[in-house]
Amino acid sequence: MSLRTQLQLSMLSFFWRNGIETPEPLKADVSGSIPLWLQGTLLRNGPGLFSVGNTSYKHWFDGMALIHSFTFKDGEVFYRSKYLKSETYKKNIAADRIVVSEFGTMVYPDPCKNIFSRAFSYMMNAIPDFTDNNLINIIKYGEDYYASSEVNYINQIDPLTLDTLGRTNYRNHIAINLATAHPHYDEEGNTYNMGTAIMNLGRPKYVIFKVPANTSDKEKKKPALSEVEQVCSIPFRSSLYPSYFHSFGMTENYIIFVEQAFKLDIVKLATAYFRDINWGSCLKFDQDDINVFHLVNKKTGKAVNVKYYADPFVTFHHINAYEDDGHVVFDLITYKDSKLYDMFYLQNMKQDVKRFIETNKDFAQPVCQRFVLPINIDKETPQDINLVKLQDTTATAVLKEDGSVYCTPDIIFKGLELPAINYKFNSKKNRYFYGTRVEWSPYPNKVAKVDVVTRTHKIWTEEECYPSEPVFIASPDAVDEDDGVILSSVVSFNPQRPPFLVVLDAKSFEEIARATIDASIHMDLHGLFIHDKST
Repeated sequence: MSLRTQLQLSMLSFFWRNGIETPEPLKADVSGSIPLWLQGTLLRNGPGLFSVGNTSYKHWFDGMALIHSFTFKDGEVFYRSKYLKSETYKKNIAADRIVVSEFGTMVYPDPCKNIFSRAFSYMMNAIPDFTDNNLINIIKYGEDYYASSEVNYINQIDPLTLDTLGRTNYRNHIAINLATAHPHYDEEGNTYNMGTAIMNLGRPKYVIFKVPANTSDKEKKKPALSEVEQVCSIPFRSSLYPSYFHSFGMTENYIIFVEQAFKLDIVKLATAYFRDINWGSCLKFDQDDINVFHLVNKKTGKAVNVKYYADPFVTFHHINAYEDDGHVVFDLITYKDSKLYDMFYLQNMKQDVKRFIETNKDFAQPVCQRFVLPINIDKETPQDINLVKLQDTTATAVLKEDGSVYCTPDIIFKGLELPAINYKFNSKKNRYFYGTRVEWSPYPNKVAKVDVVTRTHKIWTEEECYPSEPVFIASPDAVDEDDGVILSSVVSFNPQRPPFLVVLDAKSFEEIARATIDASIHMDLHGLFIHDKST
């Protein structure tokens, strides 16, 4: 077997290999020149442990969270990683087998247990108590940092040592069962997030909440969530089929929530354990439905009394949103269907490269779309006339006979996911966004910079390498929006190539430095950068 063939056959295997902790700081080998103003820690989160004992997870999004960090100090870089010591992790390791169910892996009682133990397990799973394996992102509430996913549990971590400090249950502070791992932060440091209230008194609803910036308890006696404030709630369009959502948009004055045709079947979720199906199969895309855009004033908590809607699509990541001359403009990554999740079942990923490509040739390409919502609509406005008055977009919004507004998008870019912006432009009009180019083939992945004005893009790529979600860090003396650097953790499917962190000049998109790590690094999902306040 040729070396090329071996490389192709092992191309995807690094996705599901069990990660190895690097618990103590490891100095990286830096080539090039890291700006001396770059002082702080890049935290990243993602799945890292895919098998325990003789048991294995079935989906890539099930792997137990492995958090890693890159600390920048005076031109040097130090790496470390630790598994999130969640209750799920502790139970699985103690049992030497997977005993807690995840998104794509439903776990059943040990067949060696007696009938009474098995019956009790079935009874307890009538109302799912979700895992606390928070593998998606790192979020900030007050001055506290938490590993998060989309369930009611979050785990506080020490951002320097990566130690797990303890678990918090959203339900102890606000009546929600699920919450996003993609909150927003305003200029005052307040955190806004969204959750779903399924099992509570009254009608099921989506809940938007705020955690004030100054809520952290210096004596660590209570979590930042103890001061949580509900901004508003939005009733489900269908009580038994709420929308799935992974993120939302925010402008200076509004929250944008896309209630999409990608739905969670509540009855199926409640009975999944008995039906011998996983939670992931409880999500379905209804191509005959519509997507509804809810516009909520984040100061008053009142929704704009207009039904904005569009043709159905699936979305996971918002890019940015802002207000412009009486309109709310928001950009997001969309798909024409929900096949993306299926691609990440490990049985699918473990196929050889050619078969993997053939199996996933119908994979819906991610498309960056812009929607524009006119805020103030006169009742005398004629029907079927485009209400969008902005000159820099082809997005439309048309008033229909029933008073609703039908929206069509402006397509900005195709083939990009894991979007990021200069966060100083969050809720403001931006020109640039960054992301990873999604190309499910043996060809290298890429990091891209997209210019929304010219509709052009630049890329960074390296053979045999997969870069992670790019993170933009603005330079302290920045004048332009793209004055700063891009950071991305890079792994290779070639075992002879060590992993590294690449540093790009955000304006030219040229590499200016890399920090090569003599340790195992896993593929991650999301994270954030914490500036060193002592500098």
